[in-house]
Amino acid sequence: MAWRLPRNALSLTRSYSSAVHGSSASAGEHSGGSRVWKLMSFTVAVPGVIVCFINAHIKEKEELEHLEKHRPAFVPYDHLRLRTKKFPWGDGNHSLFHNPKANALPDGYEE
Repeated sequence: MAWRLPRNALSLTRSYSSAVHGSSASAGEHSGGSRVWKLMSFTVAVPGVIVCFINAHIKEKEELEHLEKHRPAFVPYDHLRLRTKKFPWGDGNHSLFHNPKANALPDGYEE
C-alpha cells in the first residue's frame, strides 16, 4: 500500500516565492544594515580598542615602576636556570633576549 500525502500537505510547506532575494544586509526592509555596522565599528569598536590600549599602557607602566622598587628575591632553585651547554652568542650565559633587571642568571641577578 503506497503512502499518500494529505490534500493540504502542499499548504503546510513554506512558500518561498515571496522571499526577498539578495544579501541580508541590503535586501528588503533591512537595507542599510552594512552602513549601520560600519558606523558602529568606527564609533564604538575603534574608541573601545583605544581605551583598552591606554588602560594596558598605564597598568604596564605602574607594574614596571613597582618592579624597579621591589624586585623579587633570588632563590637558587635546582630545577631553574639549568645550563647544559653555553648559548652560541655572547658569553654563553645570557639568553638571547636577556634583561638584567628582570632575568636572573644561575648565580643571581647581575645588579
